[in-house]
Amino acid sequence: MRDAAPQTIYLSDYKPHDYKITHVDLIIDIHASKTIVTASHTLSRHNSKPTDLHLDGEKQELIWIKIDGKNLSPKDYVLTSHSLIISSQVLNTDNFKLEIQSIINPQSNTELEGLYLSNNIYCTQCEAQGFRRITYFIDRPDNMAEYHVTIIGENLEKTPVLLSNGNLIENGINANNRPFAKWHDPFKKPSYLFALVAGDLGCLSDEFITKSGRKIDLKIYVEHGNENASLYAMDCLKRSMKWDEDVYNLEYDLDLFMIVAVSDFNFGAMENKGLNIFNSKYILAEPTTATDIDYEHIEGVVAHEYFHNWTGNRITCRDWFQLCLKEGLTVFRDQSFSADMRSEVTKRIDDVITLRASQFSEDAGPLSHPVRPESFIEINNFYTSTVYEKGAELCRMLHILLGKENFQKGCALYFSRFDGMGVTVEDFIQSMADATQIDLSQFLLWYKQSGTPKIDIQGHFNPETKQYILKLEQSNNDIFNQPKPFIMDIPIKTAFIGHNGQALDVLYHNNYQHEHLLRLKEKSQEFIFDNVSQNCIPSLLRGFSAPVILNSGFYSDADKLLLMQHDTDAFNQYEAAQSIAETIITDFYNQKADEKRVDLFLDGLIKTLENASLDRAFKAYMLGLPSLASMIQKIKQSVPFNIFTARNKLQETITLRLTEHIQFLYQQATLLEPFNPSAHQAASRQLKNICLAYLVKFNQFDLSQLEKSYLSADNMTDKIGILSALSERGGELYTKLMKHLFSEFKNNPLVIDKWFALQARSTHKDVLDDVKNLINHSEFSYTNPNRARSLIGVFLHGNPARFHTPEAYAFAVEQILKLDRINPKTASRMATAFESIIHLDIGIKEAAKNALSELIQSKNISNDVYEIVSKINQNL
Repeated sequence: MRDAAPQTIYLSDYKPHDYKITHVDLIIDIHASKTIVTASHTLSRHNSKPTDLHLDGEKQELIWIKIDGKNLSPKDYVLTSHSLIISSQVLNTDNFKLEIQSIINPQSNTELEGLYLSNNIYCTQCEAQGFRRITYFIDRPDNMAEYHVTIIGENLEKTPVLLSNGNLIENGINANNRPFAKWHDPFKKPSYLFALVAGDLGCLSDEFITKSGRKIDLKIYVEHGNENASLYAMDCLKRSMKWDEDVYNLEYDLDLFMIVAVSDFNFGAMENKGLNIFNSKYILAEPTTATDIDYEHIEGVVAHEYFHNWTGNRITCRDWFQLCLKEGLTVFRDQSFSADMRSEVTKRIDDVITLRASQFSEDAGPLSHPVRPESFIEINNFYTSTVYEKGAELCRMLHILLGKENFQKGCALYFSRFDGMGVTVEDFIQSMADATQIDLSQFLLWYKQSGTPKIDIQGHFNPETKQYILKLEQSNNDIFNQPKPFIMDIPIKTAFIGHNGQALDVLYHNNYQHEHLLRLKEKSQEFIFDNVSQNCIPSLLRGFSAPVILNSGFYSDADKLLLMQHDTDAFNQYEAAQSIAETIITDFYNQKADEKRVDLFLDGLIKTLENASLDRAFKAYMLGLPSLASMIQKIKQSVPFNIFTARNKLQETITLRLTEHIQFLYQQATLLEPFNPSAHQAASRQLKNICLAYLVKFNQFDLSQLEKSYLSADNMTDKIGILSALSERGGELYTKLMKHLFSEFKNNPLVIDKWFALQARSTHKDVLDDVKNLINHSEFSYTNPNRARSLIGVFLHGNPARFHTPEAYAFAVEQILKLDRINPKTASRMATAFESIIHLDIGIKEAAKNALSELIQSKNISNDVYEIVSKINQNL
């Protein structure tokens, strides 16, 4: 058992630090087990009377401390496992210099925070609180300082490349024949943006000319031999830089921009000023090793981290409660970039699928929290879908409410007003309001309330007055730990489709047009539309204009079918299809199938698939059924495996009734030209592989041809598509081709991650035994987050059909505890797999409770894991 509950940090307790570090001078003398860090800080005091100086510090050995050049004795300070407190008695001036020397051990740092060693490369991860593992510091985002950094490498063979933030001032070989480099970052930054890399690395170089004519040197550092695999990432970077200039008028500020790819990383990437550090899976891509999804992710993540240069670096968070301020806005920006690079419609569908699968589930469960949390135990547990994806949706709503031009004006004011500062959500919203003279006080409530609002619909057409009266009512009654829901400001894009499929123009607020923006600002509101020529069906929440749940009970099956075929908003066509499919799966689950409903759905699906004007990626999404994770949210007190069975039944019905259509689409989408990662080609492969999944799963494909297709495939997308299709049925061919994949790519870690994930995601009855056996595979490692996520994480989070059993829960507890001793950040993310149990059958829930109790009662579990499992357990 833990000795005591950990400390909870509250937003309401925020206050500025008594001191401020304004300049930092670091000398980092690198050795694997004994790196010496000598820090010289310039400080100023903001209180009228001296107070003790509290510095954060962990996992380091203190050697000495000096104030204005004078050594301090142990009686002048208090040293704990988490802090260094220097007595006010030795701080008798308002401005002084603090010097500290300490020793850290990168080689033993399996938590991958601070400075650590990854595959012979030294690198740092300081967000959120990793800098305190490098030196004693005011390690919080509102302390922004100018940095000078000197790195002394281990030796010329191991560390010829020495990188840090900003501009390179000097490098060479010192008197001891060791490499050194001096860096200066002229832009003040918080400590979480500090970065250092040292190792033997290859480099891909390029340049970008800004709109003002400045030349920016671009460099991507990778392990030797991977230079060509980073070409696509370099292209993404250059496109991101141009897009940010064109759309937001934001130009890069330094003369050098660097990216480093490492194999051990807790996150996807990190936006350190001028020196982004990436998980290698979001940099390295070649046709034979990376899928189309990998290429899309690389494009999005490279853009995201670059866009942080302004929305996160130049303007940062005042405190960690404001995390959504930088992440939500930057996710919105990277989503917009990807939509411009690819397809706006399919990108929006993909983003909403992700939002519903992860964030809606989070909002409906015990880990629910506002976009800006009110409290936390471990800030790392709030790098969540709510902060990122829902935070992005709030920015998207602002874009919709204000309009593109006004949104840009608001951003421009925000950038000019707060450049070089740490700010709050209120500062951002006020900038938008001041720039546009639009009251956004009610909109601010979106940042303060958890849960997903629900919208009830009533509609009536009056043929005599030619009016359509639409009544909308909002509620949010399923909020955890919040007694009374707020009334939200909700933008709802609306249009009308006649029963003949015709798009109608209607009059609303003196505007006669097809689509109107409604603003639901009261609990219940009526909206009256004039000059409505015929009875019609409202198309609501077009483009998913707000992260809410519409009560689809308002629509009949015939209404949904009409919207599925004729809605002028492609997203709502997709929504209508998903809604019918959800109802059918629920019918199958409850063993009361409605054949008429099934026939209507299949008829609409056929017409969609036969429509030559529709994009192939859109057709692929129309063939995709609601995920098992999303259906668990829909069917309360459910058994996930039974939902899986019901979903399979609909898949089988589609396959057997539409076999010829699916076979035709498969042939039509099969490409003859060589691979390229273009959106057009990716759309064809996406359609081809979902058709293949249907046909193979239900024995409508010649398996001998499948083996030939696998062996002749010139790209990893098609190889994984074939293996994914086979994994659902197993058999000799699947085993043979999986062995082939491993043999061919055993020296490529990113492909082997895919190999592990394919097996963990399989839904055959013995998959848990397979996962247990793979834990003992020579290529499995607990210390590499990518590998742990690819096997354990995929099974826990990506296989709900087989995870929700007592045996799997016991396995999860064992693995979480093992990971917690190595890397609590990875372990806590694994533990969030239990959040969906609140929706499940009482018998399954009891088994989960027992597993959670075992975790909570385990000795010495980290704060990271304790916070997650205790919240889930408390709300069951």
